[in-house]
Amino acid sequence: MTALRASPRYFDELKEGERFVTGEWALDEAEIVAFAREFDPQPIHVDAAGAADGPYGGLIASGFQTMALGFRLFYELGVINEACIGGPGIDSVRFHRPARPGDRIHAIATVAELRPSRSKPDRGYVRMAYDVRNQRDEPVLSYEIVHILMRRPSSS
Repeated sequence: MTALRASPRYFDELKEGERFVTGEWALDEAEIVAFAREFDPQPIHVDAAGAADGPYGGLIASGFQTMALGFRLFYELGVINEACIGGPGIDSVRFHRPARPGDRIHAIATVAELRPSRSKPDRGYVRMAYDVRNQRDEPVLSYEIVHILMRRPSSS
């Protein structure tokens, strides 16, 4: 895993269309199976022998795991960590192809929309489009998260 860092940003410091590329995460079979046993125990995620005869021709990572890793990689950049106070949801989740043991995934997070809060002037809503890709730069998963970010406090 590559440890990248970006400058922390607040709501007003982001621009629509701005992109952030993360480091990579190498998936291994033990990690995929451990996650799936705990959170998504389908045979295609926990039984390598059985998955070999299944529709994907082998073990695949849970989409939930892939989504969480995509966000984790973005969070590790440090872009919104100081300003983020949560978010109302995740939209437009699409599973394009499975992530498999041995894959190295990374995420590209793009600022899709900035909307100041009407009721709370100290914050705004940022819609980020996440594109998770494998080592061949093939799309694995895409989704959008709306983050609530504070505006940078004035130094008065």
